[in-house]
Amino acid sequence: MNNPIIELTDLTKCYGKKTAVDRLNLKIYSGEIFGLLGPNGAGKTTSILMMLGLTEPTSGTATICGYNATRNPLQVKKLVGYLPDNVGFYPDMTAVENLCFIAQLNGLAEEEAKKSAKELLEVVGLEANSDSKTGTFSRGMKQRLGLAEVLIKKPKVIILDEPTLGIDPSGVNEFLELIQRLSREQKLTVLMSSHHLHQVQRVCDRVGIFVDGKMIVEGPIDSLAQKLQMHEGFKTVIQLASEIENPTVLEKALQDIEGYKSLSVKQDTLHVLASKDITAEAVRALVYQNANIVSVQRNGYSLDDIYSKYFESSNQREVKHERKRK
Repeated sequence: MNNPIIELTDLTKCYGKKTAVDRLNLKIYSGEIFGLLGPNGAGKTTSILMMLGLTEPTSGTATICGYNATRNPLQVKKLVGYLPDNVGFYPDMTAVENLCFIAQLNGLAEEEAKKSAKELLEVVGLEANSDSKTGTFSRGMKQRLGLAEVLIKKPKVIILDEPTLGIDPSGVNEFLELIQRLSREQKLTVLMSSHHLHQVQRVCDRVGIFVDGKMIVEGPIDSLAQKLQMHEGFKTVIQLASEIENPTVLEKALQDIEGYKSLSVKQDTLHVLASKDITAEAVRALVYQNANIVSVQRNGYSLDDIYSKYFESSNQREVKHERKRK
């Protein structure tokens, strides 16, 4: 595999006795969309600021496109586009005027700046609003304009910090599709920080679960599901045509299957946990009980399950640590 575009080695940031980021190690490769997933206050934004050279680490290093972000912040800023969670524009200037201004600050000549601004407004779907003042823009429109601003200096890497915050559901879908398309077409490396599980699941190649300043686990979602399966057991999710009235009958039908561990029922959905894959046997047993099955998902661990598992494990470790200190 090629050298990583982003490489974090034991990256640590302390504020007095508080450790905001604790020995973060991470490699992100060219063209990859990586999701940094964690609750608010986990240390995601602090990590990003260290990657951009905007705050100095207490220890460890952040290397971006081969440059140490602390020692060479200007080189990093030339190669990285950053979209914060609340992007600001001059409200009395139009979209194209705002972009031209940013382009010229980044060294583009006036004519080239105008050309690039118009092209990018088309790319992000704002060509019809190019001459509208940004003070009239919705949150979603501002995020699109922010993405155009990020792209105007032709970065190798874009870092998005909670990019869909405050955008309506349809706007979120359009924005995520735009990120995927741009990454694919322009071979952009993308780091997306978010606390929205399903948005991360939709667009990211790999995910890192970040809690209390620590990277708890990282990898492709499928491999995280496999790790959880090895630890917890094999889960089959079976959806029925209607809400389950008598789960006890169905549970009895499954109990004789070798490897069966437990059954949980949520409305019209069964979650069957076993020490091995018993999907076929479970389906046969349920059909024999006249269950109207409409869908079956083998190894049914979702990102919710993965996130909950590692988040709860981290909390339990913290509680134990606090008890020992007392």
